[in-house]
Parts: sequence; structure tokens; C-alpha cells
Amino acid sequence: MAEHAQEGETQLVVFKMENEEFACSINDVREVLKMIRITPLPRSLDYVEGVINLRGEVIPVIDLRKRFGLSEAERTDKCRIIIVEVEDRMVGLTVDSVTEVIRLMSKQIQEAPSQVAGSKTDLITGVGKIEDRMLIILNLNRILTTEEQVALNDLSRAGQQLAANQ
Repeated sequence: MAEHAQEGETQLVVFKMENEEFACSINDVREVLKMIRITPLPRSLDYVEGVINLRGEVIPVIDLRKRFGLSEAERTDKCRIIIVEVEDRMVGLTVDSVTEVIRLMSKQIQEAPSQVAGSKTDLITGVGKIEDRMLIILNLNRILTTEEQVALNDLSRAGQQLAANQ
């Protein structure tokens, strides 16, 4: 939260899942893609959809709905893959839609209540308030545990080998 107060203003990419609005720092977002073919990987984590080839780079793709324990939904033409940088690596996140890029003043962002953030994860950086809307602001660097990051690295290598053999 200290980064919000120092800057005075934060720019966020807003996206939806299950009619809830989430956001992440625009500094973490590299690009937003329309849904493209995702190559499934055998024996991957249940919320990892597979990998995509983005301009020659193999990028693992995480289904945020599954990662957050939300129900599955039909893919529509509004679904997007947000390419983000997590712990110095590119990862794709599938979401229901990307709605806007906004600027929030630090006074519009509150720390996540402990009962919302929970004790086992620190996925939520804060809650942004805009009139009658609430945005759940995610900390993308904590979206994966260390063990999950190692597993994702292994999957990326497997995906690169798969791409090289095609």
C-alpha cells in the first residue's frame, strides 16, 4: 500500500470475473490479447490452462477463475488473456473481460480488510472505491506460491520443448 500513497495516483487495468471487478497495476501488464488457442500441457496444475506462443515466446496461461475457486464459465468473444509480469516472468491470465484503464488517487484505495484478504494469502493489495463501485486490487507477485512458480517454470520448459518438436 505504501507505493500508492507515495505516488498519489495509481493507474490500474480493470477486468471482470463472475460479475466482480478486479484490477491490477498497469505497470505489471505487458499487453491484453483476444482469446487465442491455448495448448494444454499434460500433468499441469489444475488452474494452468496450458501455454501460448506469443511472438516466439512460450508463455504459461493461468485460468484466474480456477485459481480463485470460481465456477467455470463459457468463453465469449469478450474473454481476454492479460499478459503480465510475475516475479520476472511472463504469465497469461484468462479473464471474462477487460473493461478499462483507470487512475485512482491514493485516498480512493483502502487496505484490504483482513477478513477479505484472509490469512493464507496476500493476493489483495487493496480495495479501490469509485462512487458505488468497488475494485479488488490484486498483488500479482503473490498470485503463485514459490512451489507453484517452480512448477510453472517446469511447465514452461515442457511447453518450449513441445513447441520445438512441432
